[in-house]
Amino acid sequence: MFRFIKQYAETIDNAQIYPMISLFIFLVFFVLLLWYVVKMDKKNIKTLSEIPLDINETDVN
Repeated sequence: MFRFIKQYAETIDNAQIYPMISLFIFLVFFVLLLWYVVKMDKKNIKTLSEIPLDINETDVN
């Protein structure tokens, strides 16, 4: 199946641009994610980290 995809991709004009676009999208996503995590409020991080441990009797069915 990989051979079919590779052969098909080689027949497309400007096939070299697709890996560059996917790399760009990948890098932009993780840079934005890193920026979001760094700028996140520390109180919010603490609240989110305690979610698994904060089980009340009323929450359990």
